Amino acid sequence: MDRATSVIGSFADWDVRGLLLFVLVFILVADYLKNRQPASFPPGPRPLPIVGNMFSVDHKRTHESLTQLSETYGDVFSLRMGQNWTVVLNRLKVIKEALVTQGDGVADRPGRAIRKDIVHGRGLLSSSGFLWKQQRRFALSTLKYFGFGKKSLEPVILEEFLHFAKEIRDFKGKPFAPHLTINKVVSNIICTLVFGHRFEYSDERFGGLLNSFDMALQLDTSIWVKFYNSFPLLMRHLPGPHRTAMNIWKDIKAFVTAEIKEHKKNLDPANPRDYIDCYLNEIQKTKEQANNTFDEDNLIVCVMDLFVAGSETTSTTLRWAFLYMAKYPEIQEKVQAELDRVVGRFRQPAMEDCANLPYTNAVIHEIQRMGNIVPLSLVHFTSRDIQLGGYTIPKGVMVIPNLTSVLLDKNEWETPLTFNPGHFLNEEGKFEKRAAFIPFSAGKRLCLGEMLARMEIFLFFTSFMQHFTFSMPAGVKPVMDSRFGVTLAPQPYDICATSRRE
Repeated sequence: MDRATSVIGSFADWDVRGLLLFVLVFILVADYLKNRQPASFPPGPRPLPIVGNMFSVDHKRTHESLTQLSETYGDVFSLRMGQNWTVVLNRLKVIKEALVTQGDGVADRPGRAIRKDIVHGRGLLSSSGFLWKQQRRFALSTLKYFGFGKKSLEPVILEEFLHFAKEIRDFKGKPFAPHLTINKVVSNIICTLVFGHRFEYSDERFGGLLNSFDMALQLDTSIWVKFYNSFPLLMRHLPGPHRTAMNIWKDIKAFVTAEIKEHKKNLDPANPRDYIDCYLNEIQKTKEQANNTFDEDNLIVCVMDLFVAGSETTSTTLRWAFLYMAKYPEIQEKVQAELDRVVGRFRQPAMEDCANLPYTNAVIHEIQRMGNIVPLSLVHFTSRDIQLGGYTIPKGVMVIPNLTSVLLDKNEWETPLTFNPGHFLNEEGKFEKRAAFIPFSAGKRLCLGEMLARMEIFLFFTSFMQHFTFSMPAGVKPVMDSRFGVTLAPQPYDICATSRRE
């Protein structure tokens, strides 16, 4: 009897083992068949079953990892992140060919799981097709009406600078952390256009929103979010930083929803005050039209997106600017000397001064190049098969334009890893913009906030240089390490600003 029981138990053990072995082999074969690509697909590192190349990349320095992989696999190579194939584009020729020449084929955005769960394909940054075209067209025309990219916005920017200048002077040359205040300064410009008013720097809810926003942009590129995008059914039920990101976006949505509710109370269709008023009017005008994409859910997401397009890149650029000026005081002195000569110490700078400030303009562009603010642009998605670099990229594949590979390319810049304003000056000392300068990306998905960002960066930077000299606290050297996220930001730091008017 005992022997029979033992034999039956042995067979049972083998049945369980056999079943597990069968399941494992089935999963591996199914994974291979599902994810195999044609011979014409771009090469890349060999993916592991299930997780793909998730662990082939340093997710804290993704832009550097991808640039290094391009040296092995070429300017067009592939990665498999979980169950999602991605093609990485490197160097100016390839990126321009994809985003400009074949722009129609890569103008869409991928339906990444976390963005789907947050914005449901709405807004300006994550939408595609007709919805994206209609929303972008409306946003640009409306914001231009309120001064977006026009001379009429200069006084608003310069007035906001004066608020910040007062804050800086109160430190009397002592060290301070510029991060949050710079975010408030820059965000107040887009707030004026979108909400019709600015926020006081002491407004705790506004400050909390910007802090949360900064954290969400860091989390968006973390390995947790990449796992969420690859295995959403599992990750929706697991704790982790991805849930923190979801909660942050919910808070931001609540903030925007409250602003829209206030606008509705005092809406005068004949006299719109800002973007929200115009959008609410558009909802009423188009509600009976076919193919209408205007509704309050889209409005909320569009406002959230405008913060990204209109503030994040600029505030990050200015934080890099303070660091570079403190690191290279001789360059800071040359900028100030040129400003003193052209603008003077007391007249406020204007956009028309730009043509007469070649060295200052070169320094601004070099800050943007070295700062490498949006190192991987935003992810694109192929809407049809495209041919690129001798390879076929099928419909439905994510595409990453690696801007780092262009802005720091040794074939495009004489000293790619050195801060050198001479990159943008010709032999006569005149400013020259290079084709490889593409910090705002290129093509149909060119950054919506580029015009505003260029104006803000020039006016804020020249105003800061006119009023203050920046230096590190005594005994402290500038740390130029970056913090990777959707934007490449400097590590938190303290700095001293000495008034040039006292």
